[in-house]
Amino acid sequence: MSKIIGREKEIIQLEKLLESNKSELVVIYGRRRVGKTFLIREIYKKHTIFEVSGIPDGSYIDQLQNFYNQICSFQKSFTKIDVPKNWLEAFNLLGKYIDRKSNTGKKVIFIDEFPWMYTHKSKFVQMFGHFWNSYCTKRNDLIVVICGSAASFMVNKVMQDPKGLHHRVTLPIRLLPFNLYETELFLKSKKVILDRYSYLQLYMAIGGIPHYLEKINSGDSVPVAIDNLCFKKGGLLVNEFNNIFASLFDNSENHIKIIEALATSQKGITREKLIAKSKINSGGTLSKTIEELSESGFLTEYEPYNKTSKETLYRLTDEYSLFYLKYIKSNKGGSWKTLFSSRSYSSWSGFAFENLCLKHNTQILIGLGINGIDSNSSSWRNNNAQIDLLIDRSDRSINICELKFSESQFTISKSYADNISNKKKEFIAEMKERKNVFVTFVTTFGVKKNNHSLKVMDNQITMDSLFERDR
Repeated sequence: MSKIIGREKEIIQLEKLLESNKSELVVIYGRRRVGKTFLIREIYKKHTIFEVSGIPDGSYIDQLQNFYNQICSFQKSFTKIDVPKNWLEAFNLLGKYIDRKSNTGKKVIFIDEFPWMYTHKSKFVQMFGHFWNSYCTKRNDLIVVICGSAASFMVNKVMQDPKGLHHRVTLPIRLLPFNLYETELFLKSKKVILDRYSYLQLYMAIGGIPHYLEKINSGDSVPVAIDNLCFKKGGLLVNEFNNIFASLFDNSENHIKIIEALATSQKGITREKLIAKSKINSGGTLSKTIEELSESGFLTEYEPYNKTSKETLYRLTDEYSLFYLKYIKSNKGGSWKTLFSSRSYSSWSGFAFENLCLKHNTQILIGLGINGIDSNSSSWRNNNAQIDLLIDRSDRSINICELKFSESQFTISKSYADNISNKKKEFIAEMKERKNVFVTFVTTFGVKKNNHSLKVMDNQITMDSLFERDR
């Protein structure tokens, strides 16, 4: 258990199931390399009696043969039994294997990459549902864990299955990338000792995917680490972009079109503009693709303040995808040591920091000391101004958040102060409910005190608050 970094909530949930008085069905999903398999193996390693993983692009026969081989590796006597002809026979064989286990306490069945085991007309999901309903629910000593990177499959074909698995999942877990708190813990555990500004820069480029962070070496500076991962020949992330989408989605061309369209806008775009940029017609295909990308953590929908769904903004919030399309794709063989001093870095880093802040909304509330107050976070815009993060609080207060990345203290100029004053004025004019409005700055190293900051800023937090542990 000591090997696991972070994942505190998930550990509590999974360990609690070991004490339950009924069989449990766990669904865990999240993008590839986020640490799903590692988490389950570490938590349940003393309780797992059977584990199998789907074969990518494997045929119906391949998947059945693999399932049979795994059972035989756990129960040698089953080699005398013929290979199952279908999934009904395969799960019946699994039941017979479980019957032979006399272990006391919970017994864990772990089916990894569950979506890969599904093939056309195989009835795999139906037969799994039958196995759960006809065998597992009659026992009180099983934890069946099914895991997959294809979030849309896990949600639509398992958790929202209208038939055999309807309302059968007892614990769904969407495993997200590490936040900054977990990223710092993880890198320090690997002896990658840097300051928080450096951790922030790494996160803005590659995000909180544990497998990516694992490849950073102790003693590497940020430019060296990013060069090794993203630009040097053979680097893990040089060609990772297409692999990600191909592994997660069938017919991933539309997913990539949407990601590329979102990457052209730093502030997010409406559905109407997304249709125009991606050239994907409005309808079921577009909605399904957006839903799949959202569920997998690549884009985020930001609901507007007191507006209709037509004003919803879609924003690319996957750090690596943004970094790949901005720098890696057109600079393969280049060097981050050169690129990060270029003029475009300022624009990219500002946008990347905004994304990071939006993902760490909970930490912002904690930093401001308002996490105990009911609040809703949203965006707002009209023809004259735009606010990326608006915190609407139940104590008759609203925070207009300015999110600014800087290599040192951020300086508010006269023109910028005038812009903020105008933004606040525009927002107050459209407010439907009278509340106190505060201008809050979230920056790396704080805001330099001058006449302009005294005029427009009510409170502030620095990047240290973004490294807070969730409470």
